[in-house]
Amino acid sequence: MDFIADFFIRFLVQFQSPTLGFLIGGMLVAALGSKLKIPNAIYQFIVFMLLMKIGLEGGIEIREANLLEMALPAFLSILIGLLTVRIGITVFSILPGVDKEDGIATAGLFGAVSASTLAVAIVVLEEESIPFEAWAPALYPFMDIPALILAIVVANIHLKKQEKGEDTDVNVWNIIKESLRGSALSALLLGLALGLLTNSDSVLHSFYDPLFRGFLSILMLIMGMEAYDRIKELRSVAHWYAVYAALAPLMHGLIAFGLGYIAHLLVGFSAGGVVILAVIASSNSDISGPPTLRAGIPSANPSAYIGASTSVGTPIAIAVGIPLFIALAQIVF
Repeated sequence: MDFIADFFIRFLVQFQSPTLGFLIGGMLVAALGSKLKIPNAIYQFIVFMLLMKIGLEGGIEIREANLLEMALPAFLSILIGLLTVRIGITVFSILPGVDKEDGIATAGLFGAVSASTLAVAIVVLEEESIPFEAWAPALYPFMDIPALILAIVVANIHLKKQEKGEDTDVNVWNIIKESLRGSALSALLLGLALGLLTNSDSVLHSFYDPLFRGFLSILMLIMGMEAYDRIKELRSVAHWYAVYAALAPLMHGLIAFGLGYIAHLLVGFSAGGVVILAVIASSNSDISGPPTLRAGIPSANPSAYIGASTSVGTPIAIAVGIPLFIALAQIVF
């Protein structure tokens, strides 16, 4: 009962937080037919700033971290990315009225990681004074890249079998290169490299830190507006996508929480680190994933996988997943 009460208290508190408030505000503005528009260039700049901050901080911490302690969480991140996509593909393969490529793309997007959800989780943990390894956000690419690659490889194998009726090779290295060249992962990896190899502490604390929360609030506003717009698109495809989008984030997060707890027992992975691992597993890519999947699986319907992710998956991961995993951590640890 204490867990349920704690979860609902945190759930209600989340609705008062600026991050979720801006997300809901964006949805309301769009629902009222406002002509408010935030240029895409500003959106891309904000995403770059957030990921650079996360990358710089992670790189600085990795420079001083025990790499053996990080190795197991990094391996588990790869495993979670692959496992969640495989589960999603299996689920969609048995559901009626679901196109194969659409199901694979949706599974890939929900196996990949949302930079914005990660940023919200970091703010919430800091507000609640829950410590975590500064390198924990750097687990992002370890989960994100394998998930996207697996989805694209499986989809391409399926399509080539349909075309030629036989097994054909898929150039995995090209897929990896395209994923790494994506704007979100490029920014995060650049930040990691600069934090790891340069004395970037001063620029992090004087420039990126003070702007982080303000930029995050604008990103949430943009995402809220897009979430409302995507609801219309989601209505045009099978309702199974909405059901999956509501359940998958919590299922993925619980799998990651369990594996993260094993890392806690074996290498001392912190409670906050386990929460971050669960949150990035519950998130669904809103920045790097859509363009990567559009290029890698062009036959898939974006209304299905992007609509499910933006209109249902992301709000569930932020509003329900974050307070759930924090409450669970306070009971388990």
